[in-house]
Amino acid sequence: MKKEEGRKIIANNKDARFRYFIEETMEAGMVLVGTEVKALRTGKVAMADAYIFVKDGEAYVSNLHISEYSHGNRENHAMMRTRKLLLHKKEIDKLKVATTESGMTIVPTSMYFDKGRAKLEIGIAKGKKLHDKRDSMKEKDAKRELDRIRKR
Repeated sequence: MKKEEGRKIIANNKDARFRYFIEETMEAGMVLVGTEVKALRTGKVAMADAYIFVKDGEAYVSNLHISEYSHGNRENHAMMRTRKLLLHKKEIDKLKVATTESGMTIVPTSMYFDKGRAKLEIGIAKGKKLHDKRDSMKEKDAKRELDRIRKR
């Protein structure tokens, strides 16, 4: 886990930035149980296939994999359960409009601890076409090559 601006980064979703153009980001809290928080502190989270949806005026994150806590007992959490997000009503309405009217997708971009509380950075995203993904790969390769040259 990496510290940045008083935040302790748990995980970044690199796949989201490869698959989507992130138009806007916002911060959301999550409703978690105790063993999930303990597992997050050990950094055991995978968010590659995770997505956010709005249902009945509430936002949820699905397919977010938080591994079981190693020292948990039979009351350990389910790894792939749907978790509720804590957002203001205006933010939820904004997400709902973005998905229904604009055809955007809502994806988690990173997860971190801010003042001891687990937060999820979510992005309103537009899907990339195949040629956009190729351009991203070319830029990444060019940057890597420049870094190699500078290192010498």
